[in-house]
Amino acid sequence: MNEYALVTGASKGIGREIALLLARSGYHLLLVARSEAELQQLAKLINETYKVHAFYLPIDLSVEKAADQVANWCKKQTPALSILINNAGYGLWGNFDQLTLADQMNMLKLNIDVVLELSHHLLPVLKQQKQAYILNLSSTAAYQAVPTLSLYAAGKTFILSYSRALRYELKDSTVSVSCLCPGPTATGFSNRAGMDALADLAEKFNMSPEIVAEIGLKGMFNKKAEIIPGFLNKISAFGTRLLPKFLIERITARLYQQ
Repeated sequence: MNEYALVTGASKGIGREIALLLARSGYHLLLVARSEAELQQLAKLINETYKVHAFYLPIDLSVEKAADQVANWCKKQTPALSILINNAGYGLWGNFDQLTLADQMNMLKLNIDVVLELSHHLLPVLKQQKQAYILNLSSTAAYQAVPTLSLYAAGKTFILSYSRALRYELKDSTVSVSCLCPGPTATGFSNRAGMDALADLAEKFNMSPEIVAEIGLKGMFNKKAEIIPGFLNKISAFGTRLLPKFLIERITARLYQQ
């Protein structure tokens, strides 16, 4: 196999596990994240363990023109890019007016803008392949408004809606688009979001990133539109369609209250 996959946010968590699974399946890897040390370690592990090549680019995707740099780097590395994993992202916990606007806009830049920019830049390359895939990382937070995670949840709703629309637009092409919507996962999300107070609660419901990655890739290769790992997460997402919105918001507000 001489096909390549680009994985953003590849240094840890779900992104790292997806990269390892793809390497095991014979894909060459293009790895992107902020931490050069972690990327170097992952690339070395892949190069030494699997019969594939792993290249990496340490970059902060939230800075201006970062997505352009990544797209240009990918095109220089290979014309055979057949998988785009838009995994990079993070959350911020707190009331909208108590978090700085700059921090929240930076989060949205990474969670939304970079997904759109990389997809737009790389779709011409993906369309040239016999079969190609885009997997966008959303969240079960996409299925309802979440007080104290308002912009994070709204951004994930955007990604889910965008992914489904893009999927339809590309239905007659060689590119399949899927959206992975995990629930709580042991990735360090709570710490990054400033949710240390909820660490004990998160541990009770966390899925492992290995399982989420495996379910996500299986769904992607099966060309599923939406992929929700875990029975309880599926029930939760389905339940938001049945219950009144104000009740869902009250429940989530109590779960995530500061």
